[in-house]
Amino acid sequence: MNERRTTGLPEKIYGDILNRILEGEYKEGERLPTEHALAERFATSRPTVREALARLRADGIIMTRHGSGTTVARRPDPDVRRFAPLETLSDIRRCYEFRMVTEAGAAGQAALKADSDDIAAIQHAWHELEQIIETQGIGTKDDFMFHLAVARASKNPFFITMMSFIEEQILFSMNLSRNLSLVKTVERQRLVQAEHWAVLDAIRRGDAPAASAAMRTHLENALERMFGS
Repeated sequence: MNERRTTGLPEKIYGDILNRILEGEYKEGERLPTEHALAERFATSRPTVREALARLRADGIIMTRHGSGTTVARRPDPDVRRFAPLETLSDIRRCYEFRMVTEAGAAGQAALKADSDDIAAIQHAWHELEQIIETQGIGTKDDFMFHLAVARASKNPFFITMMSFIEEQILFSMNLSRNLSLVKTVERQRLVQAEHWAVLDAIRRGDAPAASAAMRTHLENALERMFGS
């Protein structure tokens, strides 16, 4: 995922429109140019433009209403361009959506099945992330180890295999998320760490619904911080 892919015209149109939204040329609530106008700008066909718009729509960045045209629904964090190619944002969103389902389930199972060693491992990973905040580091690998410790505590090898299988994608999205937090405020970093604590605390108390909800909330918030409100 960290390798640059060959970019086709729909991806270039996607990136161009998204960049204009990030720059504020197209503001939230404002209409985009028509498909015809965009096709002329990029010297391409309307179906090619529609493909790019469909991707932006699926990402929740634009919305189309009958009779109102296509408008900007939300503006992602402009700083994402500093740490990731724009064309990777769709993949990052899909990765988070997948993790919301699987890791929430793993956290719930961990609350039911974790033993003292599992709790200690999750707690250790949390403390490592605390040190990262103090030293103003990135902590991508430490973040992954926290989530992996939760998966291991579920006692279900399928959750662990899932984490290992998409480790590269998870690390890529975590690196972006943690870099964005680092260039914001310490309060934002503390908020992320508080979300981790909520997961740890629920697992330690053996509260499966709370652990599942805390993990899902954490991942939803991470995506929201990246893609905007």
